[in-house]
Amino acid sequence: MKGCAIVVLVATLAGMALTARLGVWQLSRAAQKEALQQALDERAKEPELPMAAIAHDDQAAQAQHYRRTHLRGEWVASATVFLDNRQMNGRPGFYVVTPLKLGGTGESVAVQRGWVPRDQLDRTRLPTLPTPAGEVVVAGHIAPPPSRLYEFSAAASGPIRQNLDLGAFSVETGLRLLPVSLVQEDAPGAASDGLLRQWPRPAVDVHKHYGYAFQWFALCVLMAGLYVWFQLVRPHVRARQGRA
Repeated sequence: MKGCAIVVLVATLAGMALTARLGVWQLSRAAQKEALQQALDERAKEPELPMAAIAHDDQAAQAQHYRRTHLRGEWVASATVFLDNRQMNGRPGFYVVTPLKLGGTGESVAVQRGWVPRDQLDRTRLPTLPTPAGEVVVAGHIAPPPSRLYEFSAAASGPIRQNLDLGAFSVETGLRLLPVSLVQEDAPGAASDGLLRQWPRPAVDVHKHYGYAFQWFALCVLMAGLYVWFQLVRPHVRARQGRA
């Protein structure tokens, strides 16, 4: 019996340690998103970043993330890609990414132009997007490259992709892509191009992490309570009843 009791104690302590650790991890995820949102809000208040000041290396790029800017250049429509399995307002679809060749520099920036819904009957059928020729001015904020999702197969090379690696995309297209992307925002008075730009805020789902943390901590407490009841209180009560 002593050996069995030790096994139960060790299993309970291990379960409590795991669930407590998972609860702490969820709290850290919430804190990270809140800090990211705060950084976004603070940098959004800074003066617009001039196009000529956009970073050319990864370290400098991190300091510019979320800064607002206007880019002037020409769309490289032939290099447009559709990032699959991206949601906006709970609907599945694609993020549309098109390189913008910056005027007078020979360099380009990958622009996250917006979101389009997926065709419910044929997921390979892509919408025709109005992409004006000639010089355009695109408003938005500097951001890291599009977030990566898990992909089961090798990286695709067609217009529909799961992820986009800027280095590989630069080699593929022959464009000198800078190590940032631009998240396009709606400009007042601009003509509609059919793209949705209700970009999610980093901390929009922070309450989800608090909820998960509560569940893990509650499970930890439940394990402790069950151990105390079945291993300590209940045997003691039975022993007292046997002596009565």
